[in-house]
Amino acid sequence: MEITIERLVNELKDVLPEDQVVVNKTVRELHSKDESYHNSSLPDVVVFPKTMEEVRAIMKVASEHKKPVIPFGVGSSLEGHIIPYEKGITVDFSLMNKILEIREKDFLVKVQPGVTRSQLNKELKKYGLFFSVDPGADATLGGMAATNASGTTAVKYGVMRDQVRDLEVVLADGQVIHTGNLAAKSSSGYHLNGIFVGSEGTLGCFTELTLKVYGIPEHVMAARASFPTINDAVEAVINILQAGIPIARIELVDELSMKQVNHYNETSYREEPTLFLEFHGNEAGLKQDIEFTKEIVFDHKCKEVAFETETAARNKLWDARHNLAYSYVHSYPGKKLMSTDVCVPISELAGAIQHAKETLDKVGLVGGILGHVGDGNFHVLLMVDPNDKEEVEKADEINESIVLYALKRGGTCTGEHGVGIGKRKYQEEEHGAALLVMEKIKKALDPQNILNPNKIFKLTDKE
Repeated sequence: MEITIERLVNELKDVLPEDQVVVNKTVRELHSKDESYHNSSLPDVVVFPKTMEEVRAIMKVASEHKKPVIPFGVGSSLEGHIIPYEKGITVDFSLMNKILEIREKDFLVKVQPGVTRSQLNKELKKYGLFFSVDPGADATLGGMAATNASGTTAVKYGVMRDQVRDLEVVLADGQVIHTGNLAAKSSSGYHLNGIFVGSEGTLGCFTELTLKVYGIPEHVMAARASFPTINDAVEAVINILQAGIPIARIELVDELSMKQVNHYNETSYREEPTLFLEFHGNEAGLKQDIEFTKEIVFDHKCKEVAFETETAARNKLWDARHNLAYSYVHSYPGKKLMSTDVCVPISELAGAIQHAKETLDKVGLVGGILGHVGDGNFHVLLMVDPNDKEEVEKADEINESIVLYALKRGGTCTGEHGVGIGKRKYQEEEHGAALLVMEKIKKALDPQNILNPNKIFKLTDKE
C-alpha cells in the first residue's frame, strides 16, 4: 500500500527538524519549475537538509517507501532537470552552503553543494585564487557538477568535470561514497567522478565537492571585435585557436543579441556580429597574444577591436554577456526561453552556425545566436509562448534541425545545459548501444528508480 503524503511528511519530520520539512504551496510552486519552457509540476514536499547525515536520513525514508527524490540547487537549469513530474520529495540544498576548507597550496577547495560560484569566488579572492567555471546563472556548485556545467572560460580552463577532484555522494539506499581523493592524478580503479558528474541527480545526491581552483592571473585584458558577418567572426575564432594563442575567453554574440546587450545594459557597443575576448597572463606574454590576435581578426574583415583595460569596464562586458539570456526574457514578457545547446568539432562550427541561421529564416522564428565558440559550443535563444502550440512546434522544429545537424557531424545535443527532459529524445541517436550501459549503471545504483526518475532517459526493459 502506497504511503500517504501526510505519513511521508511525518516520517520526514521524525528525521529532520520540523521547519526543514515544508508542504506550503508557495514553496512547492517555487520548486515546480526551472528557467525552461517545460510545464511545471509540484513536489509533494520540499526538505531543506543541513548535513550529509540529514540527506542520508531523507534517502532512507524515500527508499523505504519508493518515493522519488529530486535534488534542487537554485532552479536555474534550462532543460527541466528539477521539475518533479513523478511528485515525491524535492531536496533543496540551499542550507548546505558552507565553504568547508581552502587548501591554497594544493589549489583545492572543499564545499557543500549549495555554495554558489559567486559566493566561492568572493572568498577565494582573499587568497589570490578563483574558481574558473562560470555559467550564465549564479548556479550552485552541486548543480553545476550535476549537469557538467561550462561557461565562458572553458576554452582555457575546461568544464566542470575537469575541476572535480572528489565528490561525497549519498546513494539511493543511503550509503555514502567518495568518488575520488585529493591527488592530482590516479590510475586506481574506475573513474567514478566521470560517471557522477553530469548525472543530473539520477545516481545520487552530492553532499560535498572537492574542486580545483586557480591563481588569479597577473594581468587580464578584455576586448570586443566586430565583424560584418557571423561567418567572418567564426573563421577568425578557428584561426586564433589554430595559432595556439592561449585565449581565456572567446564568445560569439550575433547582431540581434548585441542589440539586446545595449538595450538591457545601457551600453553603446556596435550592433554587429561580435567576439568578446579575454586574455590572461604576464605583461610580456599578454602583449604578444593580443598583437597576434589583432593580426588574425583584421585578416578576417574585423571592423574594430575595442579593448577594456579597466576592471569595471571588463566586468561590465562580461556581465552583459552573462545576462544576455535574461535580457531576452525581459524583452519578451509572457514568453519562456528555449535555448539550443549543441557542441560540434571546431572544423564544423562555421557550417553549424550557418545551418542554424538558415533554419531560423526558413521556419520564421526570431532567435539570437551566441556561444562559447572557442570549444565549438553555441546556442540559439528562442523566446516561446508555451501556450501557443504553433510557436512551440516551430521552436521544436528549429531545435531538432540544429541537433540532428550536430549529431551527424560528430557533435552532441548538449554541450553544457544537460539533458533533463528537453534533450531526452536524442539520447539513443547520440549514444547508440552505450545508452544501454548507462541504463545498467542507473539500475545498479538506483534499482527502485527513485532518484530524479525519467531524466536523461526513461528506463526500459531492454538488455
